[in-house]
Order: sequence, then structure tokens, then C-alpha cells
Amino acid sequence: EMKQSSAELAKVEKQIGELQEQVRENSRKLAGLPLDELQSQVVHWNTQSAVITRAVKDAQTRVGEYRQSLETNERQQANLRQRLEEAASTLQRLDSEREAARVEETRLNGEIDALQAEIDPAEQALQVMEKDYANQQNNQAAAQQATTVAERYVSQTQMELARQRETTASLRRRVEEDFGLVAFDYSGDTSGQSPLPLEGMVEELPVVETLSPEIEESINRQRAQLRRLGAVNFEAQTEYVSVKERFDFLSGQVVDLHKADNDLRQVIAELDELMRREFRKTFDAVAAEFKEMFTRLFGGGSARLHMTDEENPTETGIDIEARLPGRREQALNLLSGGERSLTAVALVFSLLKVSPTPFCILDEVDAMLDEANVGRYRDLLHELSERTQFIVITHNRNTVQVADVIYGVTMGRDSASQIISLRLDEVSEELVK
Repeated sequence: EMKQSSAELAKVEKQIGELQEQVRENSRKLAGLPLDELQSQVVHWNTQSAVITRAVKDAQTRVGEYRQSLETNERQQANLRQRLEEAASTLQRLDSEREAARVEETRLNGEIDALQAEIDPAEQALQVMEKDYANQQNNQAAAQQATTVAERYVSQTQMELARQRETTASLRRRVEEDFGLVAFDYSGDTSGQSPLPLEGMVEELPVVETLSPEIEESINRQRAQLRRLGAVNFEAQTEYVSVKERFDFLSGQVVDLHKADNDLRQVIAELDELMRREFRKTFDAVAAEFKEMFTRLFGGGSARLHMTDEENPTETGIDIEARLPGRREQALNLLSGGERSLTAVALVFSLLKVSPTPFCILDEVDAMLDEANVGRYRDLLHELSERTQFIVITHNRNTVQVADVIYGVTMGRDSASQIISLRLDEVSEELVK
């Protein structure tokens, strides 16, 4: 572009020189002409001179524009050279940083290889441990399954043992009923189980030297019955001791449970008494505050709280009876919407007065209140705000005046909701007016 501008500038200067040469040539020709012709030629050449002068001026203007364009191009070229130098320096710096990064990458790769060499044995050991752990889990599952089967067998065995014991007891009763108990002679060298301590409970049989055929038949029958009875349970005494210990332990547990039950019932009774006492105390305090709050909010009248079941405070309900200024006493369900709302506000404020909370949210409580009631509601709200922080949702201007900070939601130009806030203590009185 600079070369083109220089070429055009040279072309314009050449044209200016040719035009000036024509002017000089015309002046010489004008000097050699007669006067009449000279005058006509003067007019002609004056016209030509004016045209040429205008052309020269236009050419000079174009030359100025070309020079200005040339200067602009030179400045741009200088800026481009500077940017090129900065890019070259940046490229050189990036090359050095890339070389440093390559060195760092080589070092990190070496460290990674070293760490990988240390990790591989650990991973192999971990795989072995995981395999062992899986085997242990399988063994544990098999053991648990075997334990379950064994427990099932034990349960079945215990059930079978119980049935056998019942059968044995039944057979014993039948033997006692049929034959009675007899005592046998035991000598010191007799082997076998020690006899049971049944002295005084059995009948001694007479000594028989010879057996008659009837007795022999009876003995055979008795032997057959003994075979049907089966083997003697030699673990009966051990089982008896074990069952007796279990019985004593469970008896002690039952005594402890009865004692714990009595202690718990005593604690419950004490808690019920404490709850009744505290509830009665709180109820009396709230009822007293409610009378005052109701009178202040309505500018007169009276109201009271009463329990539906005085004998059982923990399960009782609470009713409100109100008497508005100039009206008779009536139940809450007979009041209008605004009157019920203001009564509910009086109850809430009474609770906050007795037991203040860190914060309280009120959602359009003043929507159905008139101006006078809103003013009294606002004054009480300001009074209680010294101990409780209130978050109030309202469209009433009088209620807004008592707030410290106002938050509003409006629609922006992009149809999205925007939140704005304003601290009233930072607003001047002139702006409020």
C-alpha cells in the first residue's frame, strides 16, 4: 500500500510539472500573437489556466491526502514492526519456557518411572492380598453356610431331644403307674452310674430264691418293656444343673426388668408433673400478656385464653374468647377475617413477649387490617424488634416505614427477577418527602 501511494504521488507530481510546462509554453505563445487574437487567446488561456489551476489545486489536495495516508501507513508499519519485535521476544521467551518445561517433563517422567517401579511390587502384593481376601470371604461364606446348617441341625436335634425327653417322661410315668419304683442293692465294686437319691420314695422287693413260671414270664415281659424304654439318660443331672442356672439367671433378669420398669414409671410421672407445672406457668404468663396485647391492638375490648380440660393440661386444647370494643363476648369463629388475623397477631406477640425467639417471619399479616389497626400493629412490631429480629412480607406503606432494611423484587429489562435493597437509615429526609 505504501509503494502504491508513493507511485501515485510521483504520478501526480509529474502531472503538475507537465501542467506548469504547458502554462509556460502558452505564455510564450501568447507573447507572439496579435492583440485581437491575443485577447481572445487570453480569455481562452485564462479559462485554461483556471482549469489547470483548479486541477493543480486538486492534485495538491490529493498529494496532501496521499502524504497523510503515507504517514499513517508509516505509523502502522512502525506499530507492526514493534508488534513483530514483541511477538519475536514473546516467541523466544516461550521457546525458553518450552525448553524448561521439556527438562521438567523429563525429570518428572524419571520420577514417575521410579515411583512406578516402587508401585508395581505393591500392586502385585495388593493383588495377592485381594485374592487372599476373596478366598477368605469365600471361606467365611462357606463357614457361615456350614454354621447355618449346623445350627439348623442343632435346632432339629434339640427338638428331637425334647421329644425324646417327653417320650421318656411319658414312659416313666407309665412304668410308675404300672410297676412302681423299686430299690436295688448296690455294692462298692459295682460299676456303672451311681444310683439316684430316691430313698424313702421306692418300695423294697422281697428276696426270691426260686422263680415260678409266672414270675419268669413276668420278668420276660418286664425286660421287653425295658428294651422298649431305651437307654438311660446319664446327663440328666448335668442338664438339670444347667437349666436351674439358666432359670436363676432369667429370674434375676426379670427382677431387674421389674425394677427398671418401676424406675421408668417414676421418671415418667416426675416428667409429667414437671411438664404440667411448666405448661401451667407458661400458659398463665401468655394469657396475661395476651389480654394486654389484645387491648392494645384493638384499642380497647378484652380477651382471654382458657383450657378445654383443666384437669389434664398436657392433652388439653386452648380456646380464645374475645370481646371487641362495643360488642359482646363471642368465640373466635364468629369474628371477621381481619379481626381473627389481629387476634392471632396478639397471640403471637404474647408468645414472643414471654419467650423471645432469635427471629420471626410474618407473611402479609396486615393484608386485611385497616389504617388504625396497622398503626397499632406497627408500633408493637417496633417495640418487640428490640429483642427479636422480624422478617416481614407486606404491601402496606405504613408497615414499611418501621423497617430498617427494605428488600424488593422487580422485573429487569431481560424479564428476569432482580432483588433490590434499601437501608432507611441511609435515606435523607428530603428523599423520603
